[in-house]
Amino acid sequence: MNKTKCLIYARVSSREQEDTGYSLDSQEKLLQEYATKNDFGVKKSFRVSESASGKQIRKTFNELLSYANKHKISIILCEKIDRLTRNLKDAASVSDWINENGQREVHFVKESFVVNKNTRAHENLVWDMKVAIARFYTNNLSEEVKKGQKEKIAQGWRPTRPIVGYKTVGEKGHKIHVIDEKQSHLVKKMFELYSSGNYSLNALVNIMYKEGLKNTEGKKVGKSSMHRFLSNSFYYGKISWNGEIYDGQQEPLISKELFNAVQARLVRKIDNPQYKTHLPIFKAKIKCEECGGTITWETQKGTWYGHCNHYKKCSQKVYVKQNQIEEQLFPLLNGVAPKNERVLNWLIKAMKESHKDEIDYNTQKRESFNRIIRTSDRRIEEAYKDKLDGKMPATLCEKVMNEAIKEKEETLEELNKLSKSRTTYYEAGFAIHELALKAKEIYESPKAKTEDKRLLLSYAFSNLALNADRISPNYTLAFEFMSEWMPKLNKTFELLENGSTKGKRDAFASPCPTLLRERDSNPRPIGYTYLLVSKKGGLYHSHFP
Repeated sequence: MNKTKCLIYARVSSREQEDTGYSLDSQEKLLQEYATKNDFGVKKSFRVSESASGKQIRKTFNELLSYANKHKISIILCEKIDRLTRNLKDAASVSDWINENGQREVHFVKESFVVNKNTRAHENLVWDMKVAIARFYTNNLSEEVKKGQKEKIAQGWRPTRPIVGYKTVGEKGHKIHVIDEKQSHLVKKMFELYSSGNYSLNALVNIMYKEGLKNTEGKKVGKSSMHRFLSNSFYYGKISWNGEIYDGQQEPLISKELFNAVQARLVRKIDNPQYKTHLPIFKAKIKCEECGGTITWETQKGTWYGHCNHYKKCSQKVYVKQNQIEEQLFPLLNGVAPKNERVLNWLIKAMKESHKDEIDYNTQKRESFNRIIRTSDRRIEEAYKDKLDGKMPATLCEKVMNEAIKEKEETLEELNKLSKSRTTYYEAGFAIHELALKAKEIYESPKAKTEDKRLLLSYAFSNLALNADRISPNYTLAFEFMSEWMPKLNKTFELLENGSTKGKRDAFASPCPTLLRERDSNPRPIGYTYLLVSKKGGLYHSHFP
Protein backbone atom coordinates (compact mmCIF):
# COMPACT_ATOMS: atom_id res chain seq x y z
CA MET A 1 0.00 0.00 0.00
CA ASN A 2 1.40 3.39 -1.04
CA LYS A 3 1.47 5.99 1.71
CA THR A 4 0.45 9.58 1.04
CA LYS A 5 3.63 11.57 0.57
CA CYS A 6 4.26 14.66 2.71
CA LEU A 7 6.88 17.32 3.40
CA ILE A 8 8.12 18.59 6.76
CA TYR A 9 8.85 22.27 7.40
CA ALA A 10 10.68 23.12 10.66
CA ARG A 11 11.84 26.57 11.73
CA VAL A 12 13.22 28.34 14.79
CA SER A 13 13.68 32.10 14.90
CA SER A 14 15.88 32.66 17.94
CA ARG A 15 18.60 31.07 20.01
CA GLU A 16 16.23 31.05 22.99
CA GLN A 17 13.88 28.73 21.11
CA GLU A 18 16.76 26.36 20.55
CA ASP A 19 17.49 26.35 24.28
CA THR A 20 13.91 25.86 25.47
CA GLY A 21 12.89 22.74 23.58
CA TYR A 22 11.87 24.23 20.23
CA SER A 23 14.96 23.07 18.37
CA LEU A 24 14.80 21.93 14.77
CA ASP A 25 15.47 18.34 15.84
CA SER A 26 12.63 18.34 18.37
CA GLN A 27 10.22 19.85 15.82
CA GLU A 28 11.21 17.33 13.18
CA LYS A 29 10.80 14.46 15.62
CA LEU A 30 7.28 15.64 16.53
CA LEU A 31 6.29 15.92 12.86
CA GLN A 32 7.82 12.53 12.01
CA GLU A 33 5.72 10.92 14.75
CA TYR A 34 2.60 12.66 13.46
CA ALA A 35 3.33 11.42 9.92
CA THR A 36 3.72 7.84 11.15
CA LYS A 37 0.52 8.04 13.16
CA ASN A 38 -1.45 9.28 10.12
CA ASP A 39 0.23 6.87 7.68
CA PHE A 40 2.08 9.64 5.77
CA GLY A 41 5.38 8.98 4.06
CA VAL A 42 7.91 11.82 4.59
CA LYS A 43 9.55 12.63 1.28
CA LYS A 44 11.82 15.48 2.48
CA SER A 45 12.41 17.84 5.39
CA PHE A 46 13.02 21.59 5.03
CA ARG A 47 14.76 23.33 7.95
CA VAL A 48 15.34 27.02 8.71
CA SER A 49 17.80 27.81 11.52
CA GLU A 50 17.83 30.83 13.81
CA SER A 51 20.89 32.23 12.02
CA ALA A 52 19.19 32.36 8.60
CA SER A 53 18.60 35.77 7.04
CA GLY A 54 15.19 36.93 5.81
CA LYS A 55 16.36 36.29 2.25
CA GLN A 56 17.36 32.71 3.11
CA ILE A 57 14.03 32.07 4.91
CA ARG A 58 12.06 33.16 1.83
CA LYS A 59 14.30 31.06 -0.42
CA THR A 60 13.66 27.94 1.68
CA PHE A 61 9.92 28.68 1.79
CA ASN A 62 9.77 28.98 -2.01
CA GLU A 63 11.79 25.79 -2.39
CA LEU A 64 9.22 24.00 -0.19
CA LEU A 65 6.29 24.96 -2.44
CA SER A 66 8.28 24.38 -5.63
CA TYR A 67 9.34 20.91 -4.49
CA ALA A 68 5.74 20.04 -3.58
CA ASN A 69 4.53 21.09 -7.04
CA LYS A 70 7.30 19.28 -8.89
CA HIS A 71 6.88 15.96 -7.03
CA LYS A 72 3.08 16.23 -6.73
CA ILE A 73 3.08 16.18 -2.96
CA SER A 74 -0.18 17.33 -1.40
CA ILE A 75 0.60 17.36 2.36
CA ILE A 76 2.82 19.78 4.28
CA LEU A 77 3.43 19.28 8.01
CA CYS A 78 4.35 22.16 10.26
CA GLU A 79 4.43 22.60 14.04
CA LYS A 80 2.43 25.88 14.23
CA ILE A 81 1.18 28.59 11.91
CA ASP A 82 3.89 31.07 12.94
CA ARG A 83 6.51 28.48 11.97
CA LEU A 84 5.27 28.48 8.35
CA THR A 85 4.39 32.11 7.75
CA ARG A 86 4.50 35.46 9.53
CA ASN A 87 3.43 37.75 6.73
CA LEU A 88 0.41 38.17 4.48
CA LYS A 89 2.39 37.56 1.30
CA ASP A 90 3.51 34.07 2.36
CA ALA A 91 0.04 33.32 3.74
CA ALA A 92 -1.43 34.23 0.35
CA SER A 93 1.10 31.95 -1.36
CA VAL A 94 0.06 29.06 0.90
CA SER A 95 -3.63 29.75 0.25
CA ASP A 96 -3.04 29.84 -3.52
CA TRP A 97 -1.13 26.56 -3.35
CA ILE A 98 -3.96 24.92 -1.37
CA ASN A 99 -6.76 26.19 -3.62
CA GLU A 100 -5.10 24.90 -6.80
CA ASN A 101 -5.86 21.31 -5.79
CA GLY A 102 -8.60 19.91 -3.56
CA GLN A 103 -6.26 17.26 -2.14
CA ARG A 104 -3.67 19.69 -0.83
CA GLU A 105 -3.49 20.29 2.93
CA VAL A 106 -1.29 21.99 5.50
CA HIS A 107 -1.31 20.36 8.96
CA PHE A 108 -0.36 22.48 11.98
CA VAL A 109 0.28 19.67 14.43
CA LYS A 110 0.48 21.43 17.82
CA GLU A 111 -2.60 23.50 17.08
CA SER A 112 -4.58 20.48 15.73
CA PHE A 113 -5.50 22.65 12.77
CA VAL A 114 -5.73 21.58 9.10
CA VAL A 115 -6.13 23.99 6.20
CA ASN A 116 -7.40 22.79 2.80
CA LYS A 117 -9.63 23.94 -0.06
CA ASN A 118 -12.77 22.80 1.75
CA THR A 119 -11.98 24.51 5.04
CA ARG A 120 -15.17 26.11 6.41
CA ALA A 121 -15.62 29.86 6.71
CA HIS A 122 -15.11 30.09 10.45
CA GLU A 123 -11.94 27.94 10.17
CA ASN A 124 -10.64 30.25 7.44
CA LEU A 125 -11.31 33.11 9.84
CA VAL A 126 -9.17 31.33 12.45
CA TRP A 127 -6.43 30.89 9.82
CA ASP A 128 -6.54 34.59 8.91
CA MET A 129 -6.51 35.63 12.56
CA LYS A 130 -3.54 33.44 13.40
CA VAL A 131 -1.60 34.76 10.41
CA ALA A 132 -2.43 38.32 11.54
CA ILE A 133 -1.26 37.52 15.09
CA ALA A 134 1.96 35.99 13.75
CA ARG A 135 2.49 39.10 11.61
CA PHE A 136 1.89 41.35 14.62
CA TYR A 137 4.39 39.29 16.62
CA THR A 138 7.01 39.69 13.87
CA ASN A 139 6.45 43.45 13.55
CA ASN A 140 6.55 43.94 17.31
CA LEU A 141 9.69 41.83 17.58
CA SER A 142 11.31 43.93 14.84
CA GLU A 143 10.44 47.15 16.70
CA GLU A 144 11.88 45.81 19.94
CA VAL A 145 15.07 44.72 18.19
CA LYS A 146 15.49 48.14 16.58
CA LYS A 147 14.84 49.83 19.93
CA GLY A 148 17.48 47.64 21.58
CA GLN A 149 19.96 48.31 18.80
CA LYS A 150 19.43 52.06 19.08
CA GLU A 151 20.03 51.96 22.83
CA LYS A 152 23.13 49.81 22.36
CA ILE A 153 24.57 52.30 19.87
CA ALA A 154 23.74 55.21 22.20
CA GLN A 155 25.86 53.49 24.83
CA GLY A 156 28.73 53.23 22.33
CA TRP A 157 28.59 49.51 21.51
CA ARG A 158 28.00 47.65 18.24
CA PRO A 159 24.61 45.84 18.40
CA THR A 160 25.65 42.91 16.19
CA ARG A 161 28.15 40.11 16.13
CA PRO A 162 31.83 41.10 16.40
CA ILE A 163 33.89 41.71 13.28
CA VAL A 164 37.27 40.13 12.59
CA GLY A 165 39.77 41.22 15.25
CA TYR A 166 37.20 41.47 18.06
CA LYS A 167 35.28 39.04 20.26
CA THR A 168 32.17 39.25 22.48
CA VAL A 169 32.35 39.13 26.28
CA GLY A 170 29.77 39.65 29.02
CA GLU A 171 26.34 38.33 29.94
CA LYS A 172 23.15 38.63 27.91
CA GLY A 173 22.03 42.24 27.72
CA HIS A 174 25.49 43.47 28.72
CA LYS A 175 27.66 42.04 25.97
CA ILE A 176 30.45 44.18 24.56
CA HIS A 177 33.19 43.74 21.98
CA VAL A 178 36.85 43.58 23.03
CA ILE A 179 40.03 42.96 21.07
CA ASP A 180 40.64 39.34 20.06
CA GLU A 181 44.37 38.81 20.53
CA LYS A 182 44.28 35.82 18.17
CA GLN A 183 43.22 37.95 15.20
CA SER A 184 43.96 41.59 16.02
CA HIS A 185 47.54 41.43 14.73
CA LEU A 186 46.22 40.20 11.36
CA VAL A 187 43.90 43.21 11.07
CA LYS A 188 46.74 45.63 11.86
CA LYS A 189 49.01 44.01 9.30
CA MET A 190 46.23 44.03 6.70
CA PHE A 191 45.83 47.81 7.03
CA GLU A 192 49.56 48.51 7.14
CA LEU A 193 50.33 46.44 4.04
CA TYR A 194 47.57 47.98 1.96
CA SER A 195 48.43 51.53 3.04
CA SER A 196 51.93 51.08 1.60
CA GLY A 197 50.48 51.05 -1.93
CA ASN A 198 52.43 47.94 -2.87
CA TYR A 199 49.51 45.51 -2.83
CA SER A 200 46.28 45.12 -4.74
CA LEU A 201 43.26 43.63 -2.98
CA ASN A 202 43.89 40.31 -4.72
CA ALA A 203 47.50 40.28 -3.55
CA LEU A 204 46.45 41.20 -0.02
CA VAL A 205 43.91 38.35 0.06
CA ASN A 206 46.64 35.83 -0.75
CA ILE A 207 49.21 37.28 1.63
CA MET A 208 46.79 37.52 4.57
CA TYR A 209 45.62 33.93 3.95
CA LYS A 210 49.22 32.78 4.35
CA GLU A 211 49.42 34.86 7.54
CA GLY A 212 46.33 33.07 8.92
CA LEU A 213 43.34 35.26 8.01
CA LYS A 214 40.52 32.91 6.95
CA ASN A 215 36.75 32.94 6.63
CA THR A 216 34.38 30.81 8.70
CA GLU A 217 34.92 27.88 6.33
CA GLY A 218 38.69 28.02 6.71
CA LYS A 219 39.19 29.41 3.20
CA LYS A 220 40.52 32.70 1.85
CA VAL A 221 38.40 35.74 2.53
CA GLY A 222 36.93 37.10 -0.70
CA LYS A 223 38.08 40.27 -2.38
CA SER A 224 34.78 41.98 -1.52
CA SER A 225 35.13 40.91 2.13
CA MET A 226 38.67 42.29 2.23
CA HIS A 227 37.37 45.59 0.84
CA ARG A 228 34.64 45.61 3.50
CA PHE A 229 37.18 45.03 6.29
CA LEU A 230 39.40 47.87 5.05
CA SER A 231 36.39 50.21 4.84
CA ASN A 232 35.06 49.53 8.34
CA SER A 233 35.41 52.55 10.63
CA PHE A 234 34.91 50.28 13.66
CA TYR A 235 38.64 49.54 13.62
CA TYR A 236 39.58 53.14 14.56
CA GLY A 237 36.84 53.63 17.17
CA LYS A 238 33.67 54.59 15.26
CA ILE A 239 30.44 52.67 14.59
CA SER A 240 28.75 52.97 11.20
CA TRP A 241 25.02 52.22 11.44
CA ASN A 242 22.25 52.96 8.92
CA GLY A 243 24.34 55.57 7.16
CA GLU A 244 25.30 57.39 10.38
CA ILE A 245 28.64 57.42 12.21
CA TYR A 246 28.65 57.09 16.03
CA ASP A 247 31.40 57.23 18.64
CA GLY A 248 32.28 53.76 19.88
CA GLN A 249 33.46 52.58 23.28
CA GLN A 250 35.58 49.75 21.80
CA GLU A 251 39.37 49.92 21.92
CA PRO A 252 40.65 50.92 18.43
CA LEU A 253 42.97 48.55 16.58
CA ILE A 254 44.39 51.23 14.25
CA SER A 255 44.69 55.00 14.13
CA LYS A 256 42.39 57.22 12.10
CA GLU A 257 45.39 58.41 10.06
CA LEU A 258 46.13 54.85 8.94
CA PHE A 259 42.42 54.27 8.19
CA ASN A 260 42.25 57.44 6.06
CA ALA A 261 45.39 56.45 4.16
CA VAL A 262 43.79 53.10 3.32
CA GLN A 263 40.58 54.79 2.15
CA ALA A 264 42.62 56.97 -0.20
CA ARG A 265 44.19 53.82 -1.66
CA LEU A 266 40.83 52.10 -2.05
CA VAL A 267 39.47 55.03 -4.05
CA ARG A 268 42.61 55.53 -6.13
CA LYS A 269 42.85 51.94 -7.32
CA ILE A 270 44.93 52.80 -10.37
CA ASP A 271 48.01 53.37 -8.19
CA ASN A 272 47.83 49.89 -6.73
CA PRO A 273 49.69 47.17 -8.66
CA GLN A 274 47.64 44.24 -9.93
CA TYR A 275 48.53 40.93 -8.38
CA LYS A 276 50.84 38.61 -10.30
CA THR A 277 52.77 35.52 -9.22
CA HIS A 278 56.07 37.29 -10.05
CA LEU A 279 55.74 40.95 -9.10
CA PRO A 280 58.35 43.30 -10.65
CA ILE A 281 60.05 45.66 -8.23
CA PHE A 282 59.09 48.75 -10.29
CA LYS A 283 55.54 47.61 -11.17
CA ALA A 284 53.20 50.69 -11.23
CA LYS A 285 56.01 52.91 -9.88
CA ILE A 286 57.30 54.58 -13.06
CA LYS A 287 55.48 56.72 -15.66
CA CYS A 288 56.54 57.59 -19.19
CA GLU A 289 57.87 61.16 -19.16
CA GLU A 290 56.49 61.82 -22.67
CA CYS A 291 52.89 60.52 -22.52
CA GLY A 292 52.33 59.74 -18.84
CA GLY A 293 51.60 56.06 -19.48
CA THR A 294 52.62 53.47 -16.90
CA ILE A 295 55.83 51.58 -17.63
CA THR A 296 55.03 47.91 -18.25
CA TRP A 297 57.45 45.19 -17.14
CA GLU A 298 58.11 41.77 -18.64
CA THR A 299 60.77 39.15 -18.05
CA GLN A 300 63.06 37.64 -20.66
CA LYS A 301 65.60 34.96 -19.74
CA GLY A 302 65.41 35.96 -16.07
CA THR A 303 65.87 39.70 -16.69
CA TRP A 304 63.14 42.29 -16.21
CA TYR A 305 62.60 44.83 -19.02
CA GLY A 306 60.38 47.91 -18.87
CA HIS A 307 58.76 49.93 -21.66
CA CYS A 308 55.92 52.43 -22.13
CA ASN A 309 52.55 50.69 -22.45
CA HIS A 310 51.31 53.30 -24.97
CA TYR A 311 53.54 51.82 -27.64
CA LYS A 312 51.21 52.90 -30.48
CA LYS A 313 50.79 56.51 -29.33
CA CYS A 314 54.19 57.23 -27.80
CA SER A 315 57.58 57.55 -29.49
CA GLN A 316 59.32 55.86 -26.54
CA LYS A 317 60.23 52.49 -28.09
CA VAL A 318 63.19 51.78 -25.79
CA TYR A 319 63.29 48.75 -23.48
CA VAL A 320 65.19 49.43 -20.25
CA LYS A 321 66.60 46.80 -17.91
CA GLN A 322 65.69 46.84 -14.21
CA ASN A 323 69.34 47.00 -13.16
CA GLN A 324 69.80 50.14 -15.31
CA ILE A 325 67.14 51.88 -13.23
CA GLU A 326 68.69 50.64 -9.98
CA GLU A 327 72.15 51.86 -10.98
CA GLN A 328 70.72 55.36 -11.46
CA LEU A 329 68.85 55.36 -8.14
CA PHE A 330 71.60 54.03 -5.84
CA PRO A 331 73.72 57.24 -5.97
CA LEU A 332 70.60 59.20 -5.03
CA LEU A 333 70.13 57.00 -1.96
CA ASN A 334 73.74 57.60 -0.95
CA GLY A 335 73.29 61.34 -1.41
CA VAL A 336 70.73 61.62 1.40
CA ALA A 337 72.39 59.22 3.84
CA PRO A 338 74.42 60.12 6.93
CA LYS A 339 78.12 59.55 6.29
CA ASN A 340 78.42 56.85 8.96
CA GLU A 341 77.09 55.62 12.32
CA ARG A 342 78.87 58.43 14.16
CA VAL A 343 76.89 61.03 12.20
CA LEU A 344 73.74 59.12 13.04
CA ASN A 345 74.58 59.19 16.75
CA TRP A 346 75.29 62.89 16.42
CA LEU A 347 71.78 63.32 14.98
CA ILE A 348 70.24 61.59 17.99
CA LYS A 349 71.80 64.15 20.31
CA ALA A 350 70.71 67.06 18.14
CA MET A 351 67.14 65.85 17.73
CA LYS A 352 66.77 65.23 21.45
CA GLU A 353 67.77 68.83 22.06
CA SER A 354 65.31 69.98 19.41
CA HIS A 355 62.64 67.83 21.05
CA LYS A 356 62.71 70.12 24.07
CA ASP A 357 61.44 72.95 21.88
CA GLU A 358 58.83 70.62 20.41
CA ILE A 359 57.48 69.85 23.89
CA ASP A 360 57.14 73.57 24.66
CA TYR A 361 55.40 74.19 21.36
CA ASN A 362 53.06 71.21 21.89
CA THR A 363 52.18 72.47 25.36
CA GLN A 364 51.01 75.76 23.84
CA LYS A 365 48.98 73.92 21.21
CA ARG A 366 47.43 71.69 23.89
CA GLU A 367 46.27 74.75 25.84
CA SER A 368 44.79 76.22 22.66
CA PHE A 369 42.92 72.97 21.89
CA ASN A 370 41.55 72.80 25.43
CA ARG A 371 40.21 76.36 25.10
CA ILE A 372 38.39 75.39 21.90
CA ILE A 373 36.89 72.33 23.62
CA ARG A 374 35.67 74.41 26.58
CA THR A 375 34.14 76.95 24.19
CA SER A 376 32.37 74.17 22.27
CA ASP A 377 30.97 72.71 25.49
CA ARG A 378 29.67 76.13 26.50
CA ARG A 379 27.98 76.63 23.12
CA ILE A 380 26.33 73.23 23.31
CA GLU A 381 25.01 73.91 26.80
CA GLU A 382 23.72 77.40 25.92
CA ALA A 383 22.01 76.19 22.73
CA TYR A 384 20.36 73.38 24.67
CA LYS A 385 19.03 75.81 27.30
CA ASP A 386 17.75 78.19 24.58
CA LYS A 387 15.93 75.27 22.98
CA LEU A 388 14.26 74.27 26.28
CA ASP A 389 13.33 77.89 27.11
CA GLY A 390 12.05 78.56 23.59
CA LYS A 391 14.40 81.54 23.13
CA MET A 392 15.57 80.22 19.75
CA PRO A 393 13.91 78.04 17.07
CA ALA A 394 14.58 74.36 17.70
CA THR A 395 16.14 73.88 14.24
CA LEU A 396 18.61 76.72 14.82
CA CYS A 397 19.54 75.31 18.24
CA GLU A 398 20.13 71.90 16.68
CA LYS A 399 22.35 73.46 14.03
CA VAL A 400 24.45 75.31 16.63
CA MET A 401 24.81 72.18 18.77
CA ASN A 402 25.78 69.99 15.81
CA GLU A 403 28.40 72.50 14.65
CA ALA A 404 29.83 72.76 18.17
CA ILE A 405 29.87 68.97 18.57
CA LYS A 406 31.69 68.57 15.24
CA GLU A 407 34.25 71.24 16.20
CA LYS A 408 34.81 69.52 19.54
CA GLU A 409 35.31 66.10 17.93
CA GLU A 410 37.82 67.48 15.42
CA THR A 411 39.72 69.25 18.19
CA LEU A 412 39.79 66.13 20.36
CA GLU A 413 41.19 64.24 17.40
CA GLU A 414 43.96 66.82 16.92
CA LEU A 415 44.65 66.73 20.66
CA ASN A 416 45.01 62.96 20.53
CA LYS A 417 47.46 63.20 17.61
CA LEU A 418 49.42 65.87 19.48
CA SER A 419 49.79 63.56 22.50
CA LYS A 420 51.18 60.81 20.29
CA SER A 421 53.58 63.12 18.43
CA ARG A 422 55.20 64.24 21.69
CA THR A 423 56.63 60.75 22.22
CA THR A 424 57.59 60.04 18.60
CA TYR A 425 59.03 63.33 17.39
CA TYR A 426 62.76 62.62 17.51
CA GLU A 427 62.25 58.83 17.34
CA ALA A 428 60.60 59.20 13.92
CA GLY A 429 63.35 61.53 12.76
CA PHE A 430 66.05 59.12 13.84
CA ALA A 431 64.31 56.18 12.14
CA ILE A 432 64.12 57.90 8.75
CA HIS A 433 67.79 58.86 8.92
CA GLU A 434 68.72 55.32 9.90
CA LEU A 435 66.76 54.07 6.90
CA ALA A 436 68.63 56.45 4.59
CA LEU A 437 71.95 55.21 5.96
CA LYS A 438 71.10 51.54 5.37
CA ALA A 439 68.84 51.84 2.29
CA LYS A 440 71.29 50.49 -0.28
CA GLU A 441 72.48 47.77 2.09
CA ILE A 442 68.89 46.64 2.66
CA TYR A 443 68.02 46.78 -1.04
CA GLU A 444 71.01 44.66 -2.09
CA SER A 445 70.71 42.18 0.77
CA PRO A 446 70.13 38.55 -0.38
CA LYS A 447 67.39 38.34 2.27
CA ALA A 448 65.47 41.33 0.88
CA LYS A 449 62.14 40.34 -0.66
CA THR A 450 60.52 42.12 -3.58
CA GLU A 451 57.95 43.61 -1.18
CA ASP A 452 60.76 45.01 0.99
CA LYS A 453 62.43 46.67 -1.99
CA ARG A 454 59.15 48.14 -3.25
CA LEU A 455 58.37 49.49 0.22
CA LEU A 456 61.81 51.07 0.51
CA LEU A 457 61.48 52.75 -2.89
CA SER A 458 58.06 54.13 -2.00
CA TYR A 459 59.58 55.92 0.99
CA ALA A 460 62.53 57.31 -0.89
CA PHE A 461 61.06 58.32 -4.26
CA SER A 462 57.82 59.60 -5.76
CA ASN A 463 56.70 60.35 -9.32
CA LEU A 464 59.47 58.40 -11.04
CA ALA A 465 59.52 59.19 -14.78
CA LEU A 466 61.33 57.41 -17.62
CA ASN A 467 62.69 59.13 -20.74
CA ALA A 468 64.28 56.56 -23.08
CA ASP A 469 66.59 54.74 -20.64
CA ARG A 470 67.08 57.67 -18.23
CA ILE A 471 65.12 57.92 -14.98
CA SER A 472 63.91 61.26 -13.60
CA PRO A 473 63.24 60.75 -9.89
CA ASN A 474 61.66 62.97 -7.27
CA TYR A 475 62.36 62.45 -3.59
CA THR A 476 59.56 62.05 -1.12
CA LEU A 477 59.09 64.93 1.34
CA ALA A 478 61.38 63.41 3.97
CA PHE A 479 64.17 62.45 1.56
CA GLU A 480 63.96 65.76 -0.30
CA PHE A 481 64.48 67.55 3.00
CA MET A 482 67.53 65.40 3.75
CA SER A 483 68.93 65.88 0.25
CA GLU A 484 69.18 69.61 0.95
CA TRP A 485 70.94 69.57 4.29
CA MET A 486 72.51 66.11 4.77
CA PRO A 487 75.50 66.94 2.49
CA LYS A 488 76.08 70.08 4.57
CA LEU A 489 75.86 68.05 7.76
CA ASN A 490 78.27 65.41 6.48
CA LYS A 491 80.70 68.11 5.40
CA THR A 492 80.46 69.83 8.78
CA PHE A 493 81.11 66.55 10.55
CA GLU A 494 84.09 65.86 8.27
CA LEU A 495 85.56 69.27 9.12
CA LEU A 496 85.02 68.57 12.80
CA GLU A 497 86.84 65.24 12.57
CA ASN A 498 89.72 66.93 10.74
CA GLY A 499 89.97 69.56 13.47
CA SER A 500 88.84 72.43 11.25
CA THR A 501 85.97 73.48 13.52
CA LYS A 502 87.02 75.42 16.58
CA GLY A 503 85.30 75.83 19.88
CA LYS A 504 83.49 72.47 19.91
CA ARG A 505 84.10 70.16 22.84
CA ASP A 506 82.91 66.86 21.32
CA ALA A 507 81.16 65.28 18.39
CA PHE A 508 77.83 65.39 20.18
CA ALA A 509 77.65 69.14 20.77
CA SER A 510 75.29 69.83 17.83
CA PRO A 511 77.71 71.98 15.78
CA CYS A 512 75.43 72.17 12.75
CA PRO A 513 73.00 75.12 12.88
CA THR A 514 70.91 73.40 10.19
CA LEU A 515 69.66 70.95 12.77
CA LEU A 516 68.51 73.46 15.32
CA ARG A 517 67.32 76.29 13.08
CA GLU A 518 64.38 78.48 14.07
CA ARG A 519 61.04 76.74 14.16
CA ASP A 520 58.42 77.30 11.49
CA SER A 521 54.70 77.74 12.11
CA ASN A 522 54.00 74.01 11.71
CA PRO A 523 56.77 71.92 13.31
CA ARG A 524 56.45 68.20 12.74
CA PRO A 525 58.56 65.04 12.94
CA ILE A 526 61.06 64.57 10.16
CA GLY A 527 59.68 61.92 7.86
CA TYR A 528 56.44 60.53 6.57
CA THR A 529 53.26 59.50 8.24
CA TYR A 530 54.20 55.88 7.57
CA LEU A 531 57.79 55.20 8.42
CA LEU A 532 60.11 52.35 7.51
CA VAL A 533 62.41 51.17 10.28
CA SER A 534 65.29 48.85 9.45
CA LYS A 535 65.94 45.98 11.84
CA LYS A 536 68.45 43.18 11.30
CA GLY A 537 68.57 43.73 7.55
CA GLY A 538 64.79 43.73 7.08
CA LEU A 539 62.07 46.33 6.79
CA TYR A 540 59.21 46.92 9.14
CA HIS A 541 56.23 49.16 8.56
CA SER A 542 55.40 51.42 11.50
CA HIS A 543 52.84 54.17 11.92
CA PHE A 544 53.66 57.57 13.31
CA PRO A 545 51.20 60.47 13.59
